[in-house]
Amino acid sequence: MITVVIPTVGRPSLRDTVAAVGSGVPVIVVDDRRAGAPLELPAHVRVVRSGGRGPAAARNAGWRAAATPWVVFLDDDVVPRPGWAEAVWKDLVDLPDDVAGSQGRITVPLPEDRRPTDAERHTAGLVDAAWVTADMAYRRAVLEAVGGFDERFPRAYREDSDLALRVRRAGHRLVRGDRVTEHPVRADGFWASVRFQRGNADDALMRRLHGPDWRAAIGSGRGRLRMHAVTTAAGLTAALLTGAAVVRRRGWAAPALAGVVWGALTAEFAWRRVAPGPRTPDEVLRMALTSVVIPPVACAHRLRGEWKVRR
Repeated sequence: MITVVIPTVGRPSLRDTVAAVGSGVPVIVVDDRRAGAPLELPAHVRVVRSGGRGPAAARNAGWRAAATPWVVFLDDDVVPRPGWAEAVWKDLVDLPDDVAGSQGRITVPLPEDRRPTDAERHTAGLVDAAWVTADMAYRRAVLEAVGGFDERFPRAYREDSDLALRVRRAGHRLVRGDRVTEHPVRADGFWASVRFQRGNADDALMRRLHGPDWRAAIGSGRGRLRMHAVTTAAGLTAALLTGAAVVRRRGWAAPALAGVVWGALTAEFAWRRVAPGPRTPDEVLRMALTSVVIPPVACAHRLRGEWKVRR
């Protein structure tokens, strides 16, 4: 009835994901590395290579290799709860024909002895996110009808939302099941929140494909790009006016005012991220430095995305 498709870039967590699924259902692991040694997986797991073209292309390769009516997509860093295979069958077996997809319930283990960090809160956002492929089942016939995932989305970001919107636009419903999958928090490094800003380029494609109200359609908030643009403009203005004042040796009021505006906006953004966290020295330093860098990086990625979709 179902085939489980797991795209991977070779994370060590893949073994735990495959083991948690069990051997009772077909599993296709899509190796999306450009090169590398063969993956060491149980004999019942079929491996398909997608050539490093990104998670959207990898998932397409996986579902096209499946032969069952339903395809369940899992990420390679999640751990389905015990009894998951039976639970997903119960979620799908009696669904009416107009239901094209079923999302699992995502849990994120957070520390009980302190407030969560910015990275932990970022991952915890998956708990309430709609139609994420951390655990998402689709009818194979519907995937074929809508063309699967849009491979213009190069990252594990927005490609699942885009597919859900197209499936719903085609007249199908999406529901939430009762199965549970755990998504642990990964240690992505000091600058992870800055790297995540690459997703702003994908937001430009979402707007192009689904119109200005696409965020409301997927149940997402407005985002902070407008404030990032104001902050970046204030910082650039302060830098340019300061340069002019140095050359002229006068006129310091304007750059000082622009600098104050930039500093206030940056401090507000940093505190917004520090306040709900553990406020340890390392976390405060990380939030302070990345809050300076994120606004211009986010704007640059959005401009890059807009340029790309207009071409």
